[in-house]
Amino acid sequence: MASSNPLGEFLRSRRARLDPHTVGLPPSPVPRRGHGLRREEVAALAGVSVDYYARLEQGRIGNVSDQVLTAVEEALRLDNLEKEYLRGLVSAVPAEKPQRTPARPARASVRPSLRAFIDAIDPVPAMLQGPRMEVLAWNRAATILLTDFGAMAPSDRNIARWLFLDPTTRTRYPDWEEIAAPTVAALRAYHDPRVPDETLERLVGELSVASEEFARYWADYRLFKHGHGKKRIFHPTVGVMTLNYETLLIPDSGGRFLSTYTADVGSPSQEKLGILMSWGGDLVDTTEHAAEDPPRRD
Repeated sequence: MASSNPLGEFLRSRRARLDPHTVGLPPSPVPRRGHGLRREEVAALAGVSVDYYARLEQGRIGNVSDQVLTAVEEALRLDNLEKEYLRGLVSAVPAEKPQRTPARPARASVRPSLRAFIDAIDPVPAMLQGPRMEVLAWNRAATILLTDFGAMAPSDRNIARWLFLDPTTRTRYPDWEEIAAPTVAALRAYHDPRVPDETLERLVGELSVASEEFARYWADYRLFKHGHGKKRIFHPTVGVMTLNYETLLIPDSGGRFLSTYTADVGSPSQEKLGILMSWGGDLVDTTEHAAEDPPRRD
């Protein structure tokens, strides 16, 4: 997964996605050999020399001024997350970027009060995740809605690993690609090439070998930050539900976040979710779950 020139890979991926027509460039008299903008076109849009931009992509530029970075960001039509990522790649200490915490072991602890909160909001499905998509804690409702994380080995409790290695997820999520691609993009956004992270490197390496789709999404350099939105989830008991997800960042936790799922009030999905949760005792071995040693959910 390690790259000798992550800055160049990122810049090339961003210019490759741009349509010359949409950025106001006239038709080229010379046939294009690939998709997107040429280096010289980005240089012209940014107001820098072709040689300077070429050296920037090659990682052979020292300090880059804020003015030049802003011009490149505008030329490549970067969003705020991409701008932060770019500045992190060119800066020794990126401004206002939280300090990366050391990689936590797969069975990292969860404070009891947070675990109690997750259990207390049942029947709202909720799970606690780490920034590498590891599943650290969950409640009964999440087990019913998604899968039995408690039955997995601790090292397997990872949303990215589950999505790409368990074929049942393609049934669970009717819009699987719309779930899988942002998951990889969130991992990419968390990845800092300047900071060693053996846990993330092993995960990306394993999934890149096991799944061509994961490898393709990872190479795309798309970035994503979990927020809120809608997901369609299928359960064999009630069919397809359209649910709202919310992502709540846990303060001072090294990037952990809580994901919850609800349905619009009065919607068919709310009725289905209610039925599913009310039948949960028949769908989940709650005795085993309750008796589970706390570390198994870490």
